[in-house]
Amino acid sequence: MNGCGVVFKISASGKFSVLHRFNGYDGADPEAGLVRDEAGNLYGTTFAGGITSCHNGGCGTVFKLDPAGKETVLLKFNVPGTGGIFPSGPLIRDAAGNLYGTTEWGGDLSCNKQVGCGTVFKLDKTGKETVLYTFKLGMDGGLPNGPLVQDAAGNLYGTTYSGGILSCNGGDGCGVIFKLDTAGKETPLYKFKDGSDGKQPNGGLLRDSAGNLYGTTPGNLGSTWGSVFELKP
Repeated sequence: MNGCGVVFKISASGKFSVLHRFNGYDGADPEAGLVRDEAGNLYGTTFAGGITSCHNGGCGTVFKLDPAGKETVLLKFNVPGTGGIFPSGPLIRDAAGNLYGTTEWGGDLSCNKQVGCGTVFKLDKTGKETVLYTFKLGMDGGLPNGPLVQDAAGNLYGTTYSGGILSCNGGDGCGVIFKLDTAGKETPLYKFKDGSDGKQPNGGLLRDSAGNLYGTTPGNLGSTWGSVFELKP
C-alpha cells in the first residue's frame, strides 16, 4: 500500500508535522499546492479519491483544512456530468473567498474519447460549483493542467496542454495560453507551435503589474530542454 497522501507542515525550526492523512473517501493523491486564507485555513485539491466509484478510485476533490487539522471536503468531482474531473492544478482564491481551478478531464464528454477535455470552475463560499468554461480541444485548447492567475478586473489566465494548432503534435495540438473574462468568454492569446517557442505548457503562469505573462514548456523541437516564455498583452 502506497497511501493516499498527506498535508504537512515544516516549522521555522525544521520540525515536520503531518496535518492530515487522506483516506480515499476524503480525497487521494494531492498533486498541487495549497492556498491559505487570513484565518489560516488551507484549501487544495486531490487528483483522485472522493466518489470512489468514479473511474475506479475517485475523480478528485476540493478540500479545506482548518488550523485545528479538521478536513472538510467542499466538492467531490464525478461523472457523468459537465462539472469536470481530475483537478490537476492548485487553486486560487479571490478577496470574496471564491475558489477557482481547472480540471484536466470532464466537461464536454463528447470530447477526448468521451472523457472530456477539461474545465475552468469556480467554487463559492457556500460550496456551489459553477463551470466557467468547458474546453473543446480545438483552437480554444484542451486538457488544462496548471494553476490560474487572476487580474484586478477578475479575468482569469491559464494554459492548456493540448489544443490550439491542431496540425501540431500529431493532431492533438501543442497547447495554448488563454484568457477567460468574467462573462465566460474564452480567448486564446497564444498557440504553441513546437518550435523555439516550445509546446505543451504545464507549469501555470505568472503575471506582472504590466500584464505580462510568464511560464515554461518542457522539451520541444527547437530546444530539447524546454523554454521559458514571456507573453506581452
